[in-house]
Amino acid sequence: MLTDLVQIKRYGEKNREENNRFRAWLKRHNFAERRFKTIAQEVEDAIDCTACANCCRVATTQVSDRDVERLSRFLGMKQHEFVHQYTTEVPEEGRILKRTENGCIFLEDKLCSVYESRPHTCEFFPHLVKGNGSLLSRMWHMTDRAVYCPIVFNSLELFKKETSFQPGPKR
Repeated sequence: MLTDLVQIKRYGEKNREENNRFRAWLKRHNFAERRFKTIAQEVEDAIDCTACANCCRVATTQVSDRDVERLSRFLGMKQHEFVHQYTTEVPEEGRILKRTENGCIFLEDKLCSVYESRPHTCEFFPHLVKGNGSLLSRMWHMTDRAVYCPIVFNSLELFKKETSFQPGPKR
């Protein structure tokens, strides 16, 4: 199982087009989603996210009104204060957590300082085992996440092996 972040970035970028073809290929074939979730769970169990935290350094975190309510209560502040102090609005994504030079504003070393009340999207990340909708409907994010998340990278490689996916020639 590959966990070196430099290698994952390199191979994830190299495999991006192949992963996009795989995602499209999956839409045309029937596979038991339960089997994919089992594979992803095995990968999640084998990788310690607290030894990595790359998602917190690289990805932005969208926050819902419910997240704001939960986080402001956890931090003992009013919701409007939380929004002003810890979030920003961006046109592409809406309300997201602010970031520092190290990533998410709540990232301390490789741990989340608000873990018990973390946003919904963080709780479900990397959205392979848990998430809204079917796994196939969440696959469009996976080619990007395979560049920085060891769980996604390794799961996609195992999904391709499980389905005997043949990538074919590059375009």
